[in-house]
Amino acid sequence: MPSVTVRPAVEADCPDILRFVRELAEFEHEAHSVKASEEDFRRDGWGEHPVFEALIAELDGTPVGFALTFRTYSTWEGRPGLFVEDLYVTPDARKHGVGRHLLSAVAHRAVERGYRRVDLNVLNWNPARGFYDRIGFRQMEEWLPYRLTGDALSALAAESH
Repeated sequence: MPSVTVRPAVEADCPDILRFVRELAEFEHEAHSVKASEEDFRRDGWGEHPVFEALIAELDGTPVGFALTFRTYSTWEGRPGLFVEDLYVTPDARKHGVGRHLLSAVAHRAVERGYRRVDLNVLNWNPARGFYDRIGFRQMEEWLPYRLTGDALSALAAESH
């Protein structure tokens, strides 16, 4: 049985992080949407004001997946939480428990820091939904995600004085 380890990402992992992001986007039929670069990850993960953290999963010492998280805040809980922006495991490494190891490490970080929850989004057609259900994640059917981007974001921002 291959050995799975999870460790905090370091700046030198930026090429692997970008590769994983691109592979995930390809899986989600959105390869054209990836605009991020290694430099973006260096700046935003290891710059003066980091805005995300990442974990790297290795199978027998080879990087095979990652989880990228950032801190959120719940006014109802009065505590921070973690949002899993991306969770990805290469196809060859699936079925070895890598995803579960990554989410376990995310949960450990949350609990260790006194955070009260971990959130993530998953596409409605993604077969990983069953995996998330088995771990204990629950779909929030009443809450619908909304997003403001592009021209609409710029137009609304222009209204501010």
